[in-house]
Amino acid sequence: MENINREHPEYATKKAMWKQYRALYSGGERLRVDAADYLVRRQMEPAAVYQERLNRVFYENYIGSIVDWYAATLMRREPMLQFEGNDGGAKTFYNVFSDDCDLKGTNLHEFFRQRFAQTLVCGKSFVVVDFPRATGPALNRAEEDASGRSRAYLTEYSADEVINWNYDQSGGLDWVVIRTSCLQQSKVTDAKWEKETRWIYYDRENFQVYRKAGEGQAIELIDEGPHGLAGLHRVPVFEMKVSEGLWLTNKAALLQLEHFNKSNALSWALTMGLFATPVIYSEREWNQTAGESYYIQLGPQDRFGWTEPEGKVFQIAADNLVRLKDEIYRVCYLMNQAGSALGEQRMSGLAKQRDFSVTQEVLRAYGDAVKDTMKQVLRAIAEARQDGVSIDVSGMDEFDIGDFGNELDDARKLLEMGIVSETLKKQVFKKLAFKYLCDARQEIKNRVAEEIDGQ
Repeated sequence: MENINREHPEYATKKAMWKQYRALYSGGERLRVDAADYLVRRQMEPAAVYQERLNRVFYENYIGSIVDWYAATLMRREPMLQFEGNDGGAKTFYNVFSDDCDLKGTNLHEFFRQRFAQTLVCGKSFVVVDFPRATGPALNRAEEDASGRSRAYLTEYSADEVINWNYDQSGGLDWVVIRTSCLQQSKVTDAKWEKETRWIYYDRENFQVYRKAGEGQAIELIDEGPHGLAGLHRVPVFEMKVSEGLWLTNKAALLQLEHFNKSNALSWALTMGLFATPVIYSEREWNQTAGESYYIQLGPQDRFGWTEPEGKVFQIAADNLVRLKDEIYRVCYLMNQAGSALGEQRMSGLAKQRDFSVTQEVLRAYGDAVKDTMKQVLRAIAEARQDGVSIDVSGMDEFDIGDFGNELDDARKLLEMGIVSETLKKQVFKKLAFKYLCDARQEIKNRVAEEIDGQ
């Protein structure tokens, strides 16, 4: 129990970074509350001035828009799930599972879209496969299904919730510790809110749940036993991860922070410039009060005026903000979406087309990462349930609205070549049908696939 809260050295190094990246992605009130962590205080700046700048802080959130654009574009069409085999009961289960994969009403497509967005923010995210707890063994598969113990479901965890882990020599997880916290209202008469922390330990066969309720309380073991994948001798935690080059928030975070500080500095300077300062040119001692309800008396040789900035540095700062915004989009492979007049002038039509092709290749790489994680999760569930089906995941490789018409033409040309292969013909028909029916329920897709196989 003393060691359950121990943090992995990599986690200890990155947890502050993950907090910053989440704030840059979310923006809004979340960033404003912790603005002192991100708005740089000038050397010798008075505390009252810095506090006023904090009160007036604002944030132009480019990273959040970029991450959500990638998530929406990648998952615009649902991934195609294909179940091959004669196990009707298993196919019925996956129809239900694809519509509600976490027992909270979230469909599989939306669940992995959220996991993908968090992967772009933190570099990785985690999915746990679990089964309902049951007392006593089931006599047969029908009793197992009827009791609900074979109803697999998924639970999501972010990178900053997985605090410790260990890998074996082959690179697979040997054990992992997950820590979560939430506010719980006590059931006593005063009904105080207390912070409850839980730790979940998974190894290849067992799990343990620890709990600490309130400050000053001891950590206690509240549950333990074999987990859902104990029969496979594997940890039920699956990681979705992207490479350093495809970790968008890590590439753009420093640029976004620089833009944040300079845009706030420029806004503050412009605001202060609106309040012009009076200037008195006089050789005699000046002790009069100037203001809206006062008057000043000048001598024959005295002069009165106002001072204001010339604005040259303001123009330089404004141009630099445009360049920083373009650079944020460039490092995220979205230069064609920067939208600045300067960016439009720099890029020819061929360059724009080439830049969008780069964006599509990046999207395909993201699609491969998502599909690989989905395959691992679904195949582990099928193996744990001993389903008589083989599972494959495809799609997420075309992102242009007009792609489906082109695919129809390509499929027609392929079939007209006269290749004698019924398997090829069926796979082409299923791919086209699944893409056209991407928003249909999995039950309909399975029925269409069975009818195509039965032709």
